[in-house]
Amino acid sequence: MKLEIARGVFLAGALGIAALALAAWEQPRTQVLSAVDGAGRCLLPRVAKTSAAVKPDHELLLFMFGMSQGMRPQS
Repeated sequence: MKLEIARGVFLAGALGIAALALAAWEQPRTQVLSAVDGAGRCLLPRVAKTSAAVKPDHELLLFMFGMSQGMRPQS
């Protein structure tokens, strides 16, 4: 395969991937949320992710503290 043909195929593939990424890109839009569909609940945008309450793992914190203390040079 000639170098010019390989360059052309690579360029076409790169442009195709860039066009696919641009088509799949979803940017947030300004929109008015109405309470008609929410039935009295707090409304969230479609792309918002809800997360559960996170509790710290004290054993992991103790492990990390121990690892950082163990990395000190002995004097």
